[in-house]
Amino acid sequence: MIRNVRFLRWAAGKSFTSGKSTTTTGASSQWNAGIIAQPRCSIATCLKPAMPAVSINQHSAVFSIASRQIHTKGERELVEFLAEEIVAEKKASPTATIPTSLNGFAITCNKADVELTKSSEREKVTISFNVNHTVDMEGEEAETTENKQEFSAMKSRPQFEVDITRGATTLSFTCSYLPGEAQEGEYNDVFGIDEVTIYQGEWNDKVYAVAGDVLDGYLYDLLMNFLEEKGISNEFAEKMSDFASAYEHAKYVELLEAISKFTVEKK
Repeated sequence: MIRNVRFLRWAAGKSFTSGKSTTTTGASSQWNAGIIAQPRCSIATCLKPAMPAVSINQHSAVFSIASRQIHTKGERELVEFLAEEIVAEKKASPTATIPTSLNGFAITCNKADVELTKSSEREKVTISFNVNHTVDMEGEEAETTENKQEFSAMKSRPQFEVDITRGATTLSFTCSYLPGEAQEGEYNDVFGIDEVTIYQGEWNDKVYAVAGDVLDGYLYDLLMNFLEEKGISNEFAEKMSDFASAYEHAKYVELLEAISKFTVEKK
């Protein structure tokens, strides 16, 4: 993502080139603004019929016409900035499409909420998270030169719930991504267990839960192995972070477009 440098780009009055390399795709795979079509009785599809790519000049021209109906300087500047920002963010999109499944888990999207499910005759595994306020810089910010600016990508690393349900009983884990990188001799876990609980029926505030950092070390390792057997491995957690990053970016672009539309609409 490049939102952290949007003011610098606007203030300089220059076109921006993302430090991250992108691949040009056909119109059928252009990034869309994260609009979700969610059928009533089927898995949500986080896709939208693709629209042809729009150049910054074309986009600016459209908003220039619309901005003639805007009477305040602040609104006009906002619309003009958003026209370029939206195009730049779409070009910086981490992926052309949002998948509807991941390692056998079906993905359902509802605004900022995401749910992944996988069922068998014995149990149902559900992973749920929300992408709001989950992005941070990946790595250190690259050096800035006079002619070129390079910035680290932004990654979404949401806290997530894992519910393993058998009949009326649910074994539930609250998990978080671990900061930094493991050093030599340490475990290479991408995520850790924050809390564990088990309950019958629906969860409520009376259900007892234990924090992961007070669990017996061996028990903690066994629970991590248990999650891995259910498909929630370090590799899966990395892929889920990539998905969350792409989906959060789509929702960000959608937000920019909504603000622009709101600004130019007749009152």
